[in-house]
Amino acid sequence: MANGMVLVTGAAGFIGSHVVRELLEQGHTVRATVRNLENAEFLKGLPGASKLEIVEMDLLSPDSITGAVKGCDDVIHCAAALYVGVDDAQTQVVDPSILGTQNLLDSIDSVGGIKRIVHTSSVAAVRRTHFNSGRVFTYEDWCDDASVDSNAYGFAKAGAEMLARGWVASKAEDVKPRYVSINPCVVFGPVMSERHLNGSMTIVDHLLKRKYPFLVKMNVNIVDVRDVAKAHVKALTLGPDGGRYIVFNESLWMKDIANILRKKIPERKWPKILLPKLLTYVLSVFHPQLSFAWVKKNIGTTCSYNVEPVTKDLDMSWTPVEDSVLDGAKSAIDAGWR
Repeated sequence: MANGMVLVTGAAGFIGSHVVRELLEQGHTVRATVRNLENAEFLKGLPGASKLEIVEMDLLSPDSITGAVKGCDDVIHCAAALYVGVDDAQTQVVDPSILGTQNLLDSIDSVGGIKRIVHTSSVAAVRRTHFNSGRVFTYEDWCDDASVDSNAYGFAKAGAEMLARGWVASKAEDVKPRYVSINPCVVFGPVMSERHLNGSMTIVDHLLKRKYPFLVKMNVNIVDVRDVAKAHVKALTLGPDGGRYIVFNESLWMKDIANILRKKIPERKWPKILLPKLLTYVLSVFHPQLSFAWVKKNIGTTCSYNVEPVTKDLDMSWTPVEDSVLDGAKSAIDAGWR
């Protein structure tokens, strides 16, 4: 059992809500921050919610952050912006990640007393914008070739993580909090809110809604949201200070994902047609969410990640990828959202 209070930022998000659930299951007292209290109502139904406090906080409002940090011993920083359907990458993706992280660190400085920080980063901070297909990335790699225009999400996640690591490195040993980053790939698994079908779960959601009658030749690096949550909570105490942990289980092609759903949920219609790369290029001319550059970079290419450090240091094992796909789809269907 833990004694101190754990602050979880972005607690109404997909990863954040599962981190809150994991903490409560282990007996922690949790202060969960959300931008909009209405979006966090579902958290009140979690087991152990008597130990949960939900507060409004905006990463771009320093005063609200300082109020949230006061009285906490540990911080799990999950809050970030998704790169889905944004109009202005700088203000909607980069600023919330980098300026938001800076504001959080400033509040931790002003309040004091934080012992441990676990930071939700991403493999987007690890994987370079340009790489040869088949590459295996490790925790030593950085996305150091991104820009707001070429790869806003990678630029934001790498920038925020570098900022936090630099801040920790500047501290004297007697006041330096423990810092660990968790770097997930594409996160699948059960959703607690309809909003969670955005972001990583968009891939499954498009299949659920049968938004398009075809599949593209895209390889998806998958990890289960429940495993991501476990890694965050374990990282509070396990492994060396400064750890950087990629969480990744297995890669599936889009047709593999559709086949799992077709086999296990046969009463629904699932797309079958695999679009050749040339036709995907043609489609990108007319499709608002596809671009020629995206097709060139993502269609038919693969990469993978070395997860030996996280399996060893945090004693991680992985939920079967089929369960991640199915539990994600079934949770949306069972809730009546799809």
